[in-house]
Amino acid sequence: MTDIQYENWEPVIGLEIHVQLKTRSKLFASSPNRFGDEPNANIDIVDTGHPGALPVLNKEAVDKAIMFGCAIGAEIPLFSMFDRKSYFYPDSPRNFQITQFEHPIIVGGTITADVEGHTKTFTIHHAHLEDDAGMLRHFSDFAGVDYNRAGVPLLEIVSDPCIHSPKEATAYAMAIKAIMQYLDVSDCNMEEGSLRIDTNVSVRPKGDQTLRNKVEIKNLNSFANMEIGIVAEITRQIRAYTQYPHLDPNEVVPSATCRLDLEKKVTVVMRTKEEAKDYRYFPEPDLPPIALSKNYIETIRKNLPELPHERYKRYVEVLELTPYAASSLINEKSLADYFEKALQFCKNGRALCNWITVEFVGRLKEKGISLLKSGIIHEHVAKLVNYIDEKKITGRIAKDVADVMVQFPGRDPEIIIKENPNFQPIHDTSRIETLVDQVLEENQQSLSDLRAGKEKAFNFLVGQVMKLCQGTASPDVVKEVLTKKVKGS
Repeated sequence: MTDIQYENWEPVIGLEIHVQLKTRSKLFASSPNRFGDEPNANIDIVDTGHPGALPVLNKEAVDKAIMFGCAIGAEIPLFSMFDRKSYFYPDSPRNFQITQFEHPIIVGGTITADVEGHTKTFTIHHAHLEDDAGMLRHFSDFAGVDYNRAGVPLLEIVSDPCIHSPKEATAYAMAIKAIMQYLDVSDCNMEEGSLRIDTNVSVRPKGDQTLRNKVEIKNLNSFANMEIGIVAEITRQIRAYTQYPHLDPNEVVPSATCRLDLEKKVTVVMRTKEEAKDYRYFPEPDLPPIALSKNYIETIRKNLPELPHERYKRYVEVLELTPYAASSLINEKSLADYFEKALQFCKNGRALCNWITVEFVGRLKEKGISLLKSGIIHEHVAKLVNYIDEKKITGRIAKDVADVMVQFPGRDPEIIIKENPNFQPIHDTSRIETLVDQVLEENQQSLSDLRAGKEKAFNFLVGQVMKLCQGTASPDVVKEVLTKKVKGS
């Protein structure tokens, strides 16, 4: 698809994000909510749909859903209830799911996210509680069902069709993930399936306000794959509408469910889309409605932690981080928390952010280790930045010290500097004078340019001295000596 073809169309995207809530037990049973155990180890008669087994609602899941609703400024109805959604599949032991259809626990709300340097606000239609299904496992000569996941509490967050590009979809989804992690209501581990995304995509001619048929792409398990899937589906739909401009749009692109063929980067239609009537929703007879009080909701609201966008604004407005640096930190809560701890020992937030997100993360990436698991102590990173600011070491020496800190995690930079003579910055004026004399002798043209008033020549000569001493001389002393030499000659 060329840019010219795309110019005439507007994508309309809505996301359904399924987030597993981090509770000790499942939504309607006392069996453990734990990932990674042996198949069918964490189940009881409620999870497996035994006749007569009755569900009991998990209060912890309700609290965590309300926390999210308060965090996004949503309405938390005082009355909500559960419904049965009937479908027949091996991973659903009861042949129905307990969900919320008519009266969800969260209504409305907004998500603020940074999209390529611009702040955008997205609206949420609702979010509802439901229990997860089991998991089909396929082997070489048979398939089995692991019901450990059956009954795990899910919060399904349904956006309005207010997203208009793949980048916006990623920014919105990452903001949801960050909020969940800051609230500590989910670990949002996509590899383990605790955050899963279904993407609804349609396109319409620019200027047209009607919504055309949407196509759902199921079970996208990474943000990168989600973007690929959205681009592929937009391309497929525009190609179809362009090829058949005179046909009814509902016939050209019928509502359907697709999967992403990642190898070919195309979407493949699996089946026509079900409608609500196909699931035969009706009120869940075995569970009473959820009745909440205003005081109960307000108590949860008052105890919310600092949220991602609030932290983003503080980083940009108070610490003066760049929007890109602030986004890099807040989108990974554990890294932002590491930065917050280091910030207690260091006043230079911008330099500290650079050393954490660029210098150390870059070095450790080559070794396949995250900073959080490296053993490098946050206070040591802060101390390294302070030494540069206090001019105890140069930036070049600091890079060498960082290399040693990566090689020997937990080692204090103060000790590393004391034990290595090469890490002692040169403050001896006589030694620096020798270096300056050599540089001036070898760069007569730059010396002439400097005398002629060209300021760039001064910085060039300082750079040559620092290069000659491999960054070990104090830049301030170099500038002082160079100034005296030029004035005196």
